Amino acid sequence: MNWASGALVFIIIWWTAIFLVLPFGIKRDERGVPVDARMKQKLLFTTGISIILWLTVYVMIRMDVIDFRAISMAMMKQDYGT
Repeated sequence: MNWASGALVFIIIWWTAIFLVLPFGIKRDERGVPVDARMKQKLLFTTGISIILWLTVYVMIRMDVIDFRAISMAMMKQDYGT
């Protein structure tokens, strides 16, 4: 994995994680408006989770647990029948 695809994978993981983390711990007032969203804490937590997940994906790719070339070749054979 080169640095560009690694950065792209990290961004995708980070955006997915932030949308999972945002709803936790929200206290709302009587109108439904969040009182204290604690965004700094959530951003740091999301970044930590994303680093751990990215490292897991990176190691799996480096150890050929996930082989995207083999997956793409199998998909190509399935599509074109060759």
